[in-house]
Amino acid sequence: MIEAAPEPDTLVVRACAAFELFRRGERTAFDTLVEMLTPLLWHTVRSQGLDSTATEDVLQTVWLTLVRSADAVRDSRTVVKWLLVTSRREAWRVSKRDGMDRARTLAPRGDEEDEASRLPVPEEQLPEALTMLRHRDQRLWTHVRGLPARCQEMLRVIAFADRPDYAALAEALNMPVGSIGPTRGRCLARLRAQLADDPEWTS
Repeated sequence: MIEAAPEPDTLVVRACAAFELFRRGERTAFDTLVEMLTPLLWHTVRSQGLDSTATEDVLQTVWLTLVRSADAVRDSRTVVKWLLVTSRREAWRVSKRDGMDRARTLAPRGDEEDEASRLPVPEEQLPEALTMLRHRDQRLWTHVRGLPARCQEMLRVIAFADRPDYAALAEALNMPVGSIGPTRGRCLARLRAQLADDPEWTS
């Protein structure tokens, strides 16, 4: 008898498992879900042009909505899609309410370096090394902001998603799954070309 292949360990699969546990009454599973998906949702919302403060408000609303409407998500396998759609809609609502021009400001407002600096840094790194790392991050995000809006949106989500799978990326970016790989490749090629022409960039 041939055993079925194990289900791949993707973000969608892990989120589904955590959401199922939450709906069964394990409240700590909700904390796991928040920790797991907030990076993806954060950069999905930020890619709509909202600043950090507005993004925090949007995500708080989204998570509260999930708590109140957990039973409305009939299939746990769609919880990632539900959260992504809800996050985008809430971001658009806030953007419209605040009179923001999404096309004008799809690029981040310059605080990606602060977001990157929150990532854990080994204690043994010297101050000089940290300074170089910060400068490198700043140059990288400068070039990301020089890419087309679609590429900016994709690279922001890819950079901060926890082990992203194409299904989750397709939902986050509202793109067909089959176009994720080729688009990602083109965007990364453009970014590499820009970095190669930058005398201040060191790989």
